[in-house]
Amino acid sequence: MTDQRRPDAKEFLDIFLNDIPLIDTRAPIEFRKGAFPTSTSLPLMTDSERAKVGTCYKNQGQEEAIKLGHSLVKGEIKEQRVNAWIDFAHQHPQGYLYCWRGGLRSQICQQWMHEAGCDYPRITGGYKAMRTWVLEQFQRHCDDMPKIVLAGKTGCNKTGLLNALDNSIDLEGLANHLGSAFGKRPDGQPSQLDFENALGVAMIKADHSAAGQNGQRIVFEDESMLIGRCALPHEFRASLNQSPVVLLETTLEERIEHSYNNYILAKLADWQQQVGEEEAFARFAHDLTDSLKRVQKRLGGVRYQQLAMQMEEALSAHQMGNPELHRGWITALLVDYYDPMYEYQLSKKLDRVVFRGNREEVREYLTAVKA
Repeated sequence: MTDQRRPDAKEFLDIFLNDIPLIDTRAPIEFRKGAFPTSTSLPLMTDSERAKVGTCYKNQGQEEAIKLGHSLVKGEIKEQRVNAWIDFAHQHPQGYLYCWRGGLRSQICQQWMHEAGCDYPRITGGYKAMRTWVLEQFQRHCDDMPKIVLAGKTGCNKTGLLNALDNSIDLEGLANHLGSAFGKRPDGQPSQLDFENALGVAMIKADHSAAGQNGQRIVFEDESMLIGRCALPHEFRASLNQSPVVLLETTLEERIEHSYNNYILAKLADWQQQVGEEEAFARFAHDLTDSLKRVQKRLGGVRYQQLAMQMEEALSAHQMGNPELHRGWITALLVDYYDPMYEYQLSKKLDRVVFRGNREEVREYLTAVKA
């Protein structure tokens, strides 16, 4: 049983710093559009029920809409939903529930739980209030948080170094994408609002971490405007473009090895876990060939055809048990496509480069650097 004396939530910092579990009582379509990292969708109404109630509200007013809602969610359906909320409350007694604006839906859920013997607090203001607060904090951190950008050529495993630091935020992890045209992951990406919410929460946590309180710069990987389909918010990208840059330098051989392990061996394993052994290789092969097609225009017709043939041969050999031929097209793509693009982009930020070195040197620098 939850603490009946606990008031409705009016402050959000504790919720996000401590990953407090949340019941999202909005319809599934609202949840899919955008929620928070610790939210679980346990809706009061399905999408179709919500649509019917919304139409009734528009045509006949609130009173009739409430009557319709109660007629749609009753009996066994109501019991199942209330039991799901109560189960969640017992598993997460420190949690809260919310709806869109902390209004009628969350009040109904809270009341039904109370009638079933379980008192559980709700978020005053709902999702809208939390989202507004997170955006306010996000804007402040865009303006004030000391940042530093980790750059380096494709394949040098910047993400691995980043995640070994205590003063970092992994943008690719938040976007569930490996970066580059070949970075798609089998389980897909979050919605844009989910990505923005997760980034906002990550920056709140970084600001209140030991590193943030100690004045350390927060490290972000150098990214383009899009990580897959997730767009970096304009004000955040602008703040990164004004931050100092550190260059991670590795050999071509190391970059080939990392790309081979990351985009071939690990990617196939991800597909196997997602769809099973039988279907995995076909999905993996389609993923690679489709990714190459995305950069066809930049490669040019002749170079694209050469790489497509190399990839086809590598996939055929891989299916027969030998994945090593992938190293050929990976090498060509790194040298002929990604490296020239990197050099061009680097030329525009050379004045912001404050350090360069190998993995250990860069790690030591980024661990110690302060604003």
